[in-house]
Amino acid sequence: MSTKPIFVATHPRACSTAFERVFMTRQDTLTCVHEPFGDAFYFGPERLSPRYEDDEKTREESGFANSTFKTIFERIEREGKEGKRLFIKDITHYLVPPNGKPATIAPSFGGQTVKKGVGTNGEINGVVNGHTNGLTNGYTNGQTNGLTKAPYPYDTAAEPGNPTVVPAEILKQFHFTFLIRHPRHSIPSYFRCTIPPLDEITGFYNFMPAEAGYDELRRVFDFLVKDKQVGPALAGKHDDLKNGEVSITVVDADDLLDDPEGIISAYCKEVGIDYTPDMLNWDTEDDHKRAKDAFEKWKGFHEDAINSTSLKPRDAAHVSLVLPYLPFPSILAYFLSSLCTCTLVMDREVRTILMPLPKKKKSKTVETEDKEWREKYGVEGAKVIRECVEANVPDYEYLKSFAIKV
Repeated sequence: MSTKPIFVATHPRACSTAFERVFMTRQDTLTCVHEPFGDAFYFGPERLSPRYEDDEKTREESGFANSTFKTIFERIEREGKEGKRLFIKDITHYLVPPNGKPATIAPSFGGQTVKKGVGTNGEINGVVNGHTNGLTNGYTNGQTNGLTKAPYPYDTAAEPGNPTVVPAEILKQFHFTFLIRHPRHSIPSYFRCTIPPLDEITGFYNFMPAEAGYDELRRVFDFLVKDKQVGPALAGKHDDLKNGEVSITVVDADDLLDDPEGIISAYCKEVGIDYTPDMLNWDTEDDHKRAKDAFEKWKGFHEDAINSTSLKPRDAAHVSLVLPYLPFPSILAYFLSSLCTCTLVMDREVRTILMPLPKKKKSKTVETEDKEWREKYGVEGAKVIRECVEANVPDYEYLKSFAIKV
């Protein structure tokens, strides 16, 4: 079983911070590192995002204007020397040039310098099949304002097949797992964080569909599988892993919300953590202070997770079965309890059985979703959301095919 630092690779608005809070309860064995790479992606001298390209003041005020990808890995390495296993959760597209652009290694790693245009074609840097999530309408590919002034593209070489700006030898130091959610849930949630009133808190004043993150997550996933950094064994479908081998472990957020205990315990088994039910509860003053301190950097994005106290299944629906009088209620109760958790309301004549059923989130029709989005975000906002959702569904469904089943 791998003992490497755990890296939960995800996309925005995938319930990932709630997932992280589960593992923040394990102070005895884990040190959690919350979304470190956004510092370099948005603000540093190797920044890949155009979001703050024309806003030097915000970059400086962030405190991360000097953060490179290398300095972040060095900080992670220092935290790993405290004797506990690291648990890192971060947005995968922070390591990948946006809009399907070819990747070359970040200069801070001291890689080979090349002339502009050399080593940057899509055949060798992770865009091996021309697969990106972009439409060409400006909405789904996001904004390109300021890219000509941005640090990227770097004057460095690419690594064959590697879609990130991080050397594969560094990626190999981590135990990668993956967390996803259907874009019909994540995209509207992200859109909401980029418009009034939340934009004043988040500092994200425009929606950039290139930040959806599914395309980058899929390409990084495929690279790690091809490079044998994860797999070929699937989570829950192997007898035993060879020393250091890592299973393909993908968690779908809706499965997590339906069955937290089942999904978390299965995940823990794959990453070598002893699961305890206490991991699903965090309601002490110390728990809340640690969460607030950890999540302070990305204001406005994590309020639900900060204010949460536990991870419980979605509310259960109940069905009532009324049975005729039976002389042996204890036998009936024993039989039913072997099938599900149930409550018996008994009198001399009948047995009323209240049986909780798992409450799965029902999928709304496209028409219903569009109507709700128009009401919340206006006609143009709903159009942008729908285009972005549809562009990312294929990547989600591909990754979903690998998801843990319990």
